[in-house]
Amino acid sequence: MQNSVSPRFSKVFAALCASALIAGLAACSKEGPAQSADAGASAASAPAANGAITVGLSISTLNNPFFVSLRKGAEDEAAKDGVTLITVDAQNDPAKQQASVEDLIEKKVSVILINPTDSSAVANVVKEATSKGIKVVSLDRSVNGADVSSHIASDNKAGGKMAADFLADKLGGKGNIVELQGIPGSSAANERGAGFDDGIAAKGGVKIATKQPADFDRAKGLSVMENIIQSNKDIQGVFAQNDEMALGAVKALQAAGLKNVSVVGFDATADAMTAVKDGQMAATVQQQPELIGQYGVQTAKKLIDGQAVDKFIPVPLNLYKQ
Repeated sequence: MQNSVSPRFSKVFAALCASALIAGLAACSKEGPAQSADAGASAASAPAANGAITVGLSISTLNNPFFVSLRKGAEDEAAKDGVTLITVDAQNDPAKQQASVEDLIEKKVSVILINPTDSSAVANVVKEATSKGIKVVSLDRSVNGADVSSHIASDNKAGGKMAADFLADKLGGKGNIVELQGIPGSSAANERGAGFDDGIAAKGGVKIATKQPADFDRAKGLSVMENIIQSNKDIQGVFAQNDEMALGAVKALQAAGLKNVSVVGFDATADAMTAVKDGQMAATVQQQPELIGQYGVQTAKKLIDGQAVDKFIPVPLNLYKQ
């Protein structure tokens, strides 16, 4: 005789088994995610627990020896202090700089060191950073329209006046000068130009015959100077608001056969100092970009440690001449 189980009992038994299976799966599902969440929180908090410090460095362009030196100073100081430094290059594009600084904000860096491409254009992203508790320090060029914790730079206006005094004396108090300007809107161009213009205005016999922007770029310095020479060769001096433009102007003057034109630059890059030694340039206002980068990281570390910092930290200037 074959054993049999009633249909009603089979249904009850199946229901009980299903309930037990669902309860077991639910218990497993509760345990698994809880453990994963704890592990994730531990990993996220690990950098802070280890005392790691991350600082963002936004550079206007690395296609300029001055800013390459500034980055080196920051990198060397960061390595010495155990700071992780994230560098982003704006390539002289204000929109690109805004996007890259927003990326630094997303990475939740502790401090942002910013060298603006355009001093006014960075204001909104600086405000965004500070609203999220990220300290901002400006390097070499200031920020217009937003507060920063500190500004580290040479006195660009004083440097411009230094160039004016030297060039006026070099020309014996008389002559025509061409002024090559940097990127319009940048604080460096505004301040160096103001210092130079005021300095020349105080001299009697020298005058600025023309001034045109060449965007701190050597190739543009060459082409702008070529155009100026085509319309007027009565030039005794040139002041370029950075060395890259000055070196471009030197090439244009040489190609045109114009001799005894005193060219003064600004920054004292390696190429410019060589040009001064060789007699191709008369002088360059000497900044110390590596020191600016070094001071930037030191200031960032102080801010992270809750220390007070000066609103303006000056970097000394010199005149490198023949």
